[in-house]
Amino acid sequence: MITPSEVYPIGRIGRTHGIKGEVYFFFDDDVFDRMEADYLVLEIDGILVPFFMEEYRFHGNNSALVKFCDIDTQERAKELTNCNVFFPYSLTDNDPENISFAQIKGFQLINADSGKAVGTIQGIDDSTINTLFQVLTDKDDTILIPANDNLIKDIDTQAHTITIHIPDGLLNL
Repeated sequence: MITPSEVYPIGRIGRTHGIKGEVYFFFDDDVFDRMEADYLVLEIDGILVPFFMEEYRFHGNNSALVKFCDIDTQERAKELTNCNVFFPYSLTDNDPENISFAQIKGFQLINADSGKAVGTIQGIDDSTINTLFQVLTDKDDTILIPANDNLIKDIDTQAHTITIHIPDGLLNL
């Protein structure tokens, strides 16, 4: 059984394509292509289920047409629409230098100066030149922390933590 701590979200399944079981896959991270993965994990009724890919082809920058093994009809493919798609941490190279933004969602952000947890990374705001971590604190507040390489002290892919030097006064805003 696959547990949520073993995977991270990379996208969702969209509508069907054609009558032979293909579906649109909208992704935030193309790790499935970079890491030569044979399967993706879909959330079906709250259960994480591996689906082996027969083939796929990119359809734009953030989507692909995917044909899963044993999904041979439009009706079977419809059962997968709107499913969240995950990728196993075990199939990534766990190289902190090449970690993707999608992969760090859910990581704990640790203040390097105090050693205390600031909160959980919920998302990444890269809409401007200054990329920001969107962090949910234990007080249910969302704060923005600069995701600058010069501030990041350590990324531990095993412990799912990022240790970062937080500029003075930023947590007091």
